[in-house]
Amino acid sequence: MLAIKIQNLSFSYANAKNILDNVNLTVNSGEKLALIGPNGAGKSTLLLHLNGILRGDGKIAIFEDELCNSNIKKIRKTVGLVFQDPNNQLFCPTVYDDVAFGPLHFDWQKNKFDQVVKQALINTDTSHLSQRAPHHLSVGERRRASIATVIACEPKILIFDEPTANLDPRHKRELIEFIKKGSRTMIIATHDLELAKHTCTTAALMDKGKIVFVDSIEAILNNKELLDKHLL
Repeated sequence: MLAIKIQNLSFSYANAKNILDNVNLTVNSGEKLALIGPNGAGKSTLLLHLNGILRGDGKIAIFEDELCNSNIKKIRKTVGLVFQDPNNQLFCPTVYDDVAFGPLHFDWQKNKFDQVVKQALINTDTSHLSQRAPHHLSVGERRRASIATVIACEPKILIFDEPTANLDPRHKRELIEFIKKGSRTMIIATHDLELAKHTCTTAALMDKGKIVFVDSIEAILNNKELLDKHLL
């Protein structure tokens, strides 16, 4: 079953044309796909379309439900997005409050609520930070806390935008293990080709607003000519 189907998606900002230029991409359920490409390729803009934060011309279907105004809440519960800047996701007085914010809006019994919040903190090694104010944390700590806020909502699709930025080697290894063990559908936009190699089975190479190549992660990472051409 397809988890994501993008058809003929185009998007321009007011001051920048063709940030996305007729993008077509499919992602199977359970697949882990690395979205790679140089700066300015359109990767972050594409991710912001997958749960309706941005809306361009074209079609996006999530588990066969076409994204539209009537199902946007369902789509946003299904697609969890970890932003490139963790400050965009942390706005509560404490890390615990931020991680609990999403689950509070779900019709969950208290025992499940407590369990998923606790587990999200454990999985991101942020339990000891739970009563800290996010703005007092390091950038790496804030990044881990922002990941916890998303996985606590148990989305079926998990999307990361540069997840290893500012992570120290230990926490990068732990993130790699978390992604490898996870059964969710994942898209990971990254410049970190080591992360992509160890976590993903497929890669989509994006440049100048287009998906220019899709293949196995091994085939793309072993294609030096292709990587050099697209500044990777």
